[in-house]
Amino acid sequence: MSYKIKNFLIKNITINITLVMFASLTVWWIILDPFYNGDNLIHAKYIWGSWYQIIAIFGGILGLYISKSFGGLKSFLGKSIIFFSLGLLFQSIGQSVYSYYNLFASIQAPYPSYGDIGYFGSIIWYILGVVYLARVSGVKVSFKSIHNQLLSVLLPLLLLWVSYSFFLKDYAFDWSDKLKVFLDFGYPLGQAFYLSLAILTLILSRKVLGGMMKKPVIWFLVALIMQYVSDFNFLYQANHNTWFVGSYGDFLYMFSYLIMTISIMQVSIVLKNIKNT
Repeated sequence: MSYKIKNFLIKNITINITLVMFASLTVWWIILDPFYNGDNLIHAKYIWGSWYQIIAIFGGILGLYISKSFGGLKSFLGKSIIFFSLGLLFQSIGQSVYSYYNLFASIQAPYPSYGDIGYFGSIIWYILGVVYLARVSGVKVSFKSIHNQLLSVLLPLLLLWVSYSFFLKDYAFDWSDKLKVFLDFGYPLGQAFYLSLAILTLILSRKVLGGMMKKPVIWFLVALIMQYVSDFNFLYQANHNTWFVGSYGDFLYMFSYLIMTISIMQVSIVLKNIKNT
């Protein structure tokens, strides 16, 4: 079997597996009635809430495997894929801890909790993933322009300001719980930081390598936006006591896992094409 045929089959098998998992979990989610928070379905929703992380686990493990084809930690691309994969796996760690509280400790999962080690840790891995994706995309070369240097300073500041203005402007500080204050600020501001890096990578790499990196960078940008939306929604609902397992908020997380998994596949596909040209 030729390399191109084998690569085509592997690519479609992994994407199809991911889509089948997502579709199956979506049907399960709909059957459980995501807008109903009654006691008779709560345990079933806890079980569903502990299962949809399988997409993140699949994507994370697949990404670590794919990274080996590009030198792993020995190359910028390998590092980028590894870090995005670790971001998914850390999301799974956080979800597993919260599921433990729900299913085995039989208590409403607290916020903050040990699960936030996984959730907040994923932000750090995603930032590193974007940094090395930018290096692969040729952003370092693009920074020679004065215009691009100004953009690299102003865009992050703009997104940080927007994040603060919309999400934290009227924040009620409770210094008796310093960790919660740190996470309430750390989540949206940290994500605003990696979003700005991803947008910069897209803008500054659009003419590099014939624009071949544009597609995977767009996929990662969409995935990071979905992660940002999911976490902001959780923080908002948690602060207003409206979060419950199995609601639309969990579906947002599941969808973000799907997009990130496909993003990892996309960067692998495009860079293999570059390697073979």
